[in-house]
Amino acid sequence: MKLTAEQLQSNWIEFNTNIETYITGDRKQRLLDFYSKYEDRIILMPAAHKKEYHSAFPGGYVDHVNRVVKAALSMSAVWEGFGCDMTTFTQEELVFSAINHDLGKMGSDTEEAYVPQTDNWRRDKLGEDYMFNKALPFSSVPDRGLFLLQQHDIKYTFNEMIAIQTHDGLYDSANEKYLKAFMPEQKPRTSLPFILHQADMMAARIEFEIEWLPKFSKNSVATPKKNYTLGGNKKPNAQSKALSSIKSPGLKSMLDNL
Repeated sequence: MKLTAEQLQSNWIEFNTNIETYITGDRKQRLLDFYSKYEDRIILMPAAHKKEYHSAFPGGYVDHVNRVVKAALSMSAVWEGFGCDMTTFTQEELVFSAINHDLGKMGSDTEEAYVPQTDNWRRDKLGEDYMFNKALPFSSVPDRGLFLLQQHDIKYTFNEMIAIQTHDGLYDSANEKYLKAFMPEQKPRTSLPFILHQADMMAARIEFEIEWLPKFSKNSVATPKKNYTLGGNKKPNAQSKALSSIKSPGLKSMLDNL
């Protein structure tokens, strides 16, 4: 997918408007200053390195985050309608977590996480338009995002920390300690992590449908090859010769059917 300059700018305005609208206190300005500092990088960042993954194109990161914010607000209303205790988290915590859930994909102060792919074969055959920056020390996306926030003195609540940490749900085995607990006292005390995960999943699914479903037309389905049976071959192969040597009619019939 390719975004126009107008779409990139519109997405960036929406991104900052969400901060202006939903974030309060001192951290609003700190968050705005942080994203303004890295505007040139973030506005063109992809959300992934490979085409088959969601939003792996210039501007894909902001496009994805904006969609997650919308989905989180809508999903929150669905949970409330089914009786969710909405007093266990605030709308600001919900939106703050959605805005920053993938922040670790930015990289560090000096190094981008994704850089243009230099291997033509990997780009053409594997769809990897980007590659991971080898100059950047490894960290999981949630861990790096939380580190960037604290590094720039942007405070976050306990609810926000857990939501960002576990936004990949059980796709990340590191989240099992939070999401697979069976004892009531070990379960999350708020539904915020589940709402954010579902919003992220919804956004990624919609992005898949926009990018890939139109390509799966009927014309793209290959014509199935004819099935050939042993009896249809004029020249007996090794398998038919072996079957003809079996004495037991019942066994021969069973193997022939297989």
